[in-house]
Amino acid sequence: MSRIFWVGVGLAAGVALSRKARRTAHAVTPSGMAENVGDAVRELAGAIGAFGADVRAGMAEREDELADMVERRSGVRTRRTDARARRADGRA
Repeated sequence: MSRIFWVGVGLAAGVALSRKARRTAHAVTPSGMAENVGDAVRELAGAIGAFGADVRAGMAEREDELADMVERRSGVRTRRTDARARRADGRA
């Protein structure tokens, strides 16, 4: 019974190692490297897009703060505060 167990363990280990070796060998082929580079470029593009969205959101928030500050200090309504007021009223 013990021998059957160890044969099974050896068989499972052999299958796992051969699959790992096949994946590793594929990774160093030109097509495998191209896949890795393609995945990295896709990931980088997603990160750049997310960064751009965060920058635009922060910029809009800061513009709102500055428009409020101008209105409070000078009493002059800016186009930005007018647009926000129309959106709040539901006219835009």
